[in-house]
Amino acid sequence: MELQKNKHDKQNKADLEPKRRRGVAKATCAFSGYEKLMAMRDEVLVKVRDIEQLLQHGRETHTCPYYSTRMAIPAAEVVVLPYQSLLHAATRKASGIKLKDQIVIIDEAHNLADTLTALHSAEVNGAQLCRAHSQLSQYCDRYRSRLKAKNLMYIKQILFVLEGLVRTLGGKVGLNPVTQSTQSGAELLTINDFLFRAQIDNINLFKVKHHWHIVLNNLCGFVEKYEGKGVNTHSSSVNKENQRIEGLGRFLQSLQNKPAAPPEQQGAVEDRPSMASPMMLVESFLFALTNSNKDGRVVMDKQACLAQSSLKFLMLNAAVHFAQVVQECRAVIIAGGTMQPVADFKEQLLLSAGVSEERISEFSCGHVIPPENILPIVLCAGPSGQELEFTFQTRDTPRMMEETGRVLSNLCNVVPGGVVCFFPSYEYEKRILGHWESNGVLQRLAAKKKVFQEPKKASQVEQVLSEYSRCIQRCSSTGQGQSGALLFSVVGGKMSEGINFSDDLGRCIVMVGMPYPNIKSPELQEKMAYLDKNMPHVDGRSPGKTLVENLCMKAVNQSIGRAIRHRGDYACIVLCDRRYSRTGTLQKLPEWIRSSTHTHSSFGPAFASIRRKRICEVRH
Repeated sequence: MELQKNKHDKQNKADLEPKRRRGVAKATCAFSGYEKLMAMRDEVLVKVRDIEQLLQHGRETHTCPYYSTRMAIPAAEVVVLPYQSLLHAATRKASGIKLKDQIVIIDEAHNLADTLTALHSAEVNGAQLCRAHSQLSQYCDRYRSRLKAKNLMYIKQILFVLEGLVRTLGGKVGLNPVTQSTQSGAELLTINDFLFRAQIDNINLFKVKHHWHIVLNNLCGFVEKYEGKGVNTHSSSVNKENQRIEGLGRFLQSLQNKPAAPPEQQGAVEDRPSMASPMMLVESFLFALTNSNKDGRVVMDKQACLAQSSLKFLMLNAAVHFAQVVQECRAVIIAGGTMQPVADFKEQLLLSAGVSEERISEFSCGHVIPPENILPIVLCAGPSGQELEFTFQTRDTPRMMEETGRVLSNLCNVVPGGVVCFFPSYEYEKRILGHWESNGVLQRLAAKKKVFQEPKKASQVEQVLSEYSRCIQRCSSTGQGQSGALLFSVVGGKMSEGINFSDDLGRCIVMVGMPYPNIKSPELQEKMAYLDKNMPHVDGRSPGKTLVENLCMKAVNQSIGRAIRHRGDYACIVLCDRRYSRTGTLQKLPEWIRSSTHTHSSFGPAFASIRRKRICEVRH
């Protein structure tokens, strides 16, 4: 048979190549089977489920609920998603969400402008910049011979940009990030001025953005694979000899991760755990610099050491990114329980996004509770006749703090259940509680109601609320001893939004002063200057000052709205500051509160109305 074969016949090329050995099977996700994903997708479309139900169903069927719901998006009629997935264009594209001719309903829209600003702002510190430069330079050195010329050029451009950012913070690439910086202090720059300061104005960030994701994906895999094997993920210096000697490299890395800093620099390195590669944070900051020069600012904060220094991009014009949502959608419904005041909302988000006035229609309705179930009071003076005006000049005086204690003592004597007292800041809360403890006011309050204080840590909020609720239930059932509880909270804190003080948990809400934001903040000052320059003046008032007042009243509305949570609820709201009686300020309260608000120049009539209200509640 061998002799019958034609020796001139061409042999099959596949026969000449050596057969490849079967490699080790790669691990795959046990929850990502295509048939199971398609089956769960159909079940998701049939019945409405919340996140917990989807998770439970995924465990029962051994299927990934995340990818199943993503596959169900194109066929779904209603899609519920968080703010970030809707308002961030890149996240929206990655999730497969298309807004063309859709109807978008944005609930709890009172913080829509703040969410847009936060989503498109970015911050990176010196330690993260040094780590990013170190990792990218090591990746470039290892794979230089395999990289295409174009990819190598963009990697070198990114390295050049990172070096420029480190120089602006007073550091130098190659040095330890806890080294001393030459200067300290914060400086605010326009985007163009910052690019010139960093000497990266000749780099086309739009082209770098186009090739960034390829570099980022490869770099993350490189760091994850070689961490601890000669690749230093924390320090900015690289020793090629250490790359060949793994044991010595790991030893030197452990030394570099724990530098012997002087006592005044202890704690300079971040206490919080850092991600393996900080390039995503650098990416957010660099791409934020592609915004228009007038729409953003860069805050350059230099500290005593490079690791604590930071660069922050501040978005000033949120309408730029909201315009795409408005233009693509068929309709946008912006809903919220406490949307007042809405004038700046319309001006900054809708009109600035190119929406014409005739396209905007407003609808406002009253609350489900009857007017007699709420008693809002503007209290202009305390029991001793002291005028209540909590300005920065007067609120720290002993007389003002003692008068506030008298107001609370009288309220706790007549109000059953829970009393929630909101202070404008944690600092003022600490100062006034310290004064009350020294003169015995706190002890008198504790004799009538058990005192609770809002924790600063979010993990402790649930525990405090549980104890607060149990205390009120126990006092209501026994009817002896302490008549409820008193909770000290802070406007804008953990309990001023999203917490329900329904029924006896909040029969009286006390607002001490007006929680104006810190106008010395560079970010707020720049935002005010931007509005004064680009927004029209209404009634002779500057848009910047109007913004400050609106931020204050939005925080007030969110806090006092915690008391009324259902149609059978009732509560008293006491605004302790005569500035609430101004016409312009009253107009910024929600209609369902403003229509029932009474202003009292003295404490006696106000206290009498609260007593009468309590008698009506008990009889009811």
